[in-house]
Amino acid sequence: MNNSIMSKIKVVSKSGFMPEYATEGSAGADLRAYLPDGPVTLMPGERRLVPTGLFVELPPGIEAQVRARSGLSIKHGIGLVNGVGTVDSDYRGEWNVPVINWGNESYTINNGDRIAQVVFSQYIREEFEPAESIDETKRGDGGFGHTGI
Repeated sequence: MNNSIMSKIKVVSKSGFMPEYATEGSAGADLRAYLPDGPVTLMPGERRLVPTGLFVELPPGIEAQVRARSGLSIKHGIGLVNGVGTVDSDYRGEWNVPVINWGNESYTINNGDRIAQVVFSQYIREEFEPAESIDETKRGDGGFGHTGI
């Protein structure tokens, strides 16, 4: 039984590539590089914005989370400069992917290569209320690693 919420998202594709789910159970849809002028080679430590040719109209209340592809990360050290990128619902520019080569060897991205994935999520906007103090909890200010391994 499929309990996922489905809606239609308008996409203008200058590249001819659309976001695409690899399998029935995929949470993320693959995004492809749009490199009509030829491949891009990333040297170790180099970062670059890679265009997708996609212009997307997200519905209000929906964000797009652009994430690294696990295969590229583990096999070649290719990730996203910002970890996970958020595309807001009111953004209408081309989707570009900020990739980085964390690996030890150069890596070439070709036109049409799957370079990232996108996951859609509903979000909640909250109001912020100035305060002089906040309620105490058992955890308190215990942060990174305070509960052990």
